[in-house]
Amino acid sequence: MATVKQTNKKTATKAKAKKKRKLPSVNGIAHIHSTVNNTIVTITDEQGNAISWSSSGVIGYKGSKKSTPYAAGIAATAAAKAAMAMGLKSIKVVVNGTGQGKDTAIRSLAATGLVITELSDATPLPHNGCRPPKKPR
Repeated sequence: MATVKQTNKKTATKAKAKKKRKLPSVNGIAHIHSTVNNTIVTITDEQGNAISWSSSGVIGYKGSKKSTPYAAGIAATAAAKAAMAMGLKSIKVVVNGTGQGKDTAIRSLAATGLVITELSDATPLPHNGCRPPKKPR
């Protein structure tokens, strides 16, 4: 149902109702971006269009609790359940980053019932390119 928002008496705008969509295929890609401070899990279809996503901060953790593996596991479970509701069955997992939560996020995706067909690491590694900044004293 569309609701009508009344901003002023001359103009009225309609807010779009969120459509529930079905996926064209049952395969997807789970992108796990794990940093020192947070873990973000995005599940896309095979073309790269986002289906669902979650992060440790969205779940409700703030500060240093966001960087824990437990928070990463809960974030991965939340993203997987939302994607499974749209009909997703199997995923490829792409891990990016060096944070603590990547292993727990992978285990949580498998525990929700999604079949993991492929696992790859896309963490960028320098081949002695730029000089690192000098160490703080």
